[in-house]
Amino acid sequence: MEEFFRKSKGSKDLLEPSASVVVPTRGGRFRLPILIEALSKQTTENFETIFVIDGDVDGSAEFLESSAVSDLLPNVRVIEFPENRGRSAALNAGHHTANGDILIRCDDDLEPAANYVSAHIRRHAQRQQGIIGLYKNQFPSTPYADAYGRDADRLFSEEAFASPLDKQWRYWAGNVSIDREIWREVGEYDLAYKKYGWEDVDYGFRIQKAGYPVVIAPELTTTHHVAAVTTRIRSLRALHSGAAREVFVEIHGEDVLGTHTSQGSWNRLVEIVSTLSTEKSMAMSSSVVDSLLPSLPKYVGKKLVALMVEGAGRAGVKYPARAKSKF
Repeated sequence: MEEFFRKSKGSKDLLEPSASVVVPTRGGRFRLPILIEALSKQTTENFETIFVIDGDVDGSAEFLESSAVSDLLPNVRVIEFPENRGRSAALNAGHHTANGDILIRCDDDLEPAANYVSAHIRRHAQRQQGIIGLYKNQFPSTPYADAYGRDADRLFSEEAFASPLDKQWRYWAGNVSIDREIWREVGEYDLAYKKYGWEDVDYGFRIQKAGYPVVIAPELTTTHHVAAVTTRIRSLRALHSGAAREVFVEIHGEDVLGTHTSQGSWNRLVEIVSTLSTEKSMAMSSSVVDSLLPSLPKYVGKKLVALMVEGAGRAGVKYPARAKSKF
C-alpha cells in the first residue's frame, strides 16, 4: 500500500540527531498541540519528531504541516497513510524512517516534561536496554474518575514499580525507547495485532527474550491526558484489549504471562458478566453504571465499575470475535 511522506514547511534537516521521537496518531488533531508545545520546550534540541498519521480523519496532516508546528518544532517529518493500517504499521514506518540512534515512542496524548528526551537518551548511555516511562493519568472530574479511575491508576503504578525486573516488559506501552541496534535485532512491531493494544506488550517481551533488560524509569513518568473517562469507554477498551491478548497467547503461550484465575465469588460474577457482554450490551450496561455513579456510595460505585471492566476484559479473552469496532 502506498505511503505518503511529507515534510512540514520550514523544517530543517538534522542528519544525525541523537534521538528520534516517533508519534503514531489517528484522530489526534486536538491532542497534538499539547504534545507539540511540550516537545518545543525540551532541554535538548538534538532530536527529530516523526508523526505518523494512520489515516487522516480530522485534518491532522494540514495542522502538522502548518507554520504553527514548524515554528515550534523545526525538525519534523510527517508520514501519512492514505487509510487506517493500525498502530503496529504506524510505529514500524516511523522507526524505519528515523535518523536518531535512540528511538523514542511517544503517544499523541502525552505531555512530556522538559527533560523527557534527554532523560531517555541518558538512560541509554548507561547500557543497551529497553526503557519504559509510566503514565501519570490526568482525569477530568467525571463520576468514573472519582469512583474508580484515579484509584485504579494509582494501584497500577504501585504494582508496576514493585514488579521484578524480569517482569517489567509487561508495561511496555506508549512512552518507551530503545537504541537502533535493538530495533535491528528485535525487528518490527507485529502486524498480527489488529485489535486495541498488546502490540506493545509483545514488543517488550521480545526485547527481553532477545537478552536485553527492560526497565521502568521512574524519572520518565509522564503526564497522560487519558481518553478513558467513563465506564463505557473503559469497558469497551477492556473488551478489545482482552481480544488482542489472545493474539499474544497464540504467539508466545499462556505461561509467559504467568497469570491465574481466582475461583471466588467475585470471579463468578465476572464470569457471568463476561458471558453476557457484547459491544452493544456492554455499551448499554456501562452507560447505566455511569448514570448511577453520582448517586451511589463510592465503594459501591467502584465495585460496579470494576465488574464492568473486568467482565468486558474476560469477554474479550473468551470471545475475541465480539470485539468488532475499530479503536
